[in-house]
Amino acid sequence: MVKKLTPTSGAHRAAGRILDVLEHLAKGGQTLTLADLSHSLDVPKSSMLPLLRTLAARHWIEQPTPISYRLSDRHPIAGRWHVEPLELPKVARPFLERLTHDTGESSFVGVMPHGADSVVYIEKVESPRVIRYGAELGEQRPLHCTAVGLAIFAFLPPARRDELLRGMRPRKFTGRTSTSLTAIKRRLSQVRQDGVITTLEEYVQGAGAIAAPIFDRNNAVVGAVSLAGPADRLRSSVQPLTDAVKSASLAISVALGWRPALVAR
Repeated sequence: MVKKLTPTSGAHRAAGRILDVLEHLAKGGQTLTLADLSHSLDVPKSSMLPLLRTLAARHWIEQPTPISYRLSDRHPIAGRWHVEPLELPKVARPFLERLTHDTGESSFVGVMPHGADSVVYIEKVESPRVIRYGAELGEQRPLHCTAVGLAIFAFLPPARRDELLRGMRPRKFTGRTSTSLTAIKRRLSQVRQDGVITTLEEYVQGAGAIAAPIFDRNNAVVGAVSLAGPADRLRSSVQPLTDAVKSASLAISVALGWRPALVAR
């Protein structure tokens, strides 16, 4: 029996279980029963069955018989568990579409170019709502007060993180922007613990965002996925939106080849 761990201790439990199921089925193209999966992953059947039904409804898995399950080849991402290096926007696009569809808010992927001290958006799916958050691809965003910036900043190699902090002169954009280096350091530590960050009116008055890091096959942070919208709407639904963002970041990371660490129970 093995227990799968995520890069951070704050990973969402249900999202982790979903990825455990997909990875377990991916091993050798296995076809397994509910009982098999429940035993192998140490998850009660009563908890496992709703996950399987959801994955089947979304075409991530299929049922060759009424009591067995395997990975589906109908889903556009299923089968990418051993992908060659792909461009992040192409890999992330279907997950952003799903994230925006499920939440109604605009979703983005941001990266930190090599040697830069800011982040830029490289892919987006805008909300269909009349009142929404919008941003142009390629626009720079600061590290210290944006969700996508903090999500990436927190998981940079320690030496690079310290270098950026030493040279940082934080600018105040709104009344809620923190410019204290001590406070920023504490926040980065919290992001590493939680695996997600929420910012409300810290960069743009009236707007907020929730972001989580994206990792590659080498467990290096390569970007972040974020959900952005009017601050009042985010405040009223913080927990479900946070869960959705963390699930999307985990799924994109796995599609890029990242694997949770395996340790003996």
